[in-house]
Amino acid sequence: MPHQKVVFPGAMGHDLAARLDTPEGDIKAYALFAHCFTCGKDLNAINRVARSLGEDGIALFRFDFTGLGRSNGDFANTNFSSNVQDLLAAADFMREEMTAPSIMIGHSLGGAATLVAAPLVPEVKAVATIGAPFNSANVLKQFGADLSRIEQDGEAKVMLAGRPFKIKQQFVEDARTQNVTDSIKSMRKALLVMHSPIDETVGVDHARQIYEAAKHPKSFISLDKADHLLMKRPEDGIYVARVLSAWASQYIN
Repeated sequence: MPHQKVVFPGAMGHDLAARLDTPEGDIKAYALFAHCFTCGKDLNAINRVARSLGEDGIALFRFDFTGLGRSNGDFANTNFSSNVQDLLAAADFMREEMTAPSIMIGHSLGGAATLVAAPLVPEVKAVATIGAPFNSANVLKQFGADLSRIEQDGEAKVMLAGRPFKIKQQFVEDARTQNVTDSIKSMRKALLVMHSPIDETVGVDHARQIYEAAKHPKSFISLDKADHLLMKRPEDGIYVARVLSAWASQYIN
């Protein structure tokens, strides 16, 4: 599937690395994807989503948040709010350089950021989340005992997915003050919530709360035996991609 590397200015003024996957034929619509916490745009699960959407004529724009992957900036200075602003910067870039997204997709914490950003992008008609938390503070449980050290010293190195990340107190405070609920209630766009009932990183009850807060049209898809990152079984990522592509097709021209 054709793709191109893109660089655009993020909300904090740093160059962010992005990738645009396009279908072989005409483009029916553009989708914007937000990856999970400390992940990147090139996760295999996202590649599968991109291929499936491309088969249905949907182009996918994905990028590394500030300080992650190939994007510039210091991750330690970012937080949930800056992720939301990076998403809005990406939507603005798409509007100016190609076409504004009519679909927004978010995985894990990127899903929560998508729920906050989507109401602020008027062209978006459909929003999908994959293993998303109902509140951004859920991410703090990944810090374990390091959370106390962050609050005591103002910052700490935390091992996440086998890699060390510097986390500052400002990240913790920002996560605790977010109000994702109001954004969900005000969104008034089609919503698809996908979640695994055995997700150990973000419990499935978060999906229930997102679904109940949202207004119709809304749908829920159980991902059955899938892990949080959709990495243990390739068929889980393929299933998500197929469902997402079929669902999104009804909201594009």
